[in-house]
Amino acid sequence: MSLRSFHLFFIVASIAISLMMGVWGGITYGSIRGSVWHLVTALGSVTTAGLLALYLSKFIKKTKELGY
Repeated sequence: MSLRSFHLFFIVASIAISLMMGVWGGITYGSIRGSVWHLVTALGSVTTAGLLALYLSKFIKKTKELGY
């Protein structure tokens, strides 16, 4: 496995974990035990997943330009 593939794997895994955390926070916020912090967690996690997706896109573009 190349360093590029390794990096891509962990970016995708981080996006998936961030989205799962966002779903968990949203579901918990909607339940009887939900608090504002669950909503903050959900929004922060979804924002992080979006930023990681942008980073993934730029990383792929940059490594293709470099010929990897």
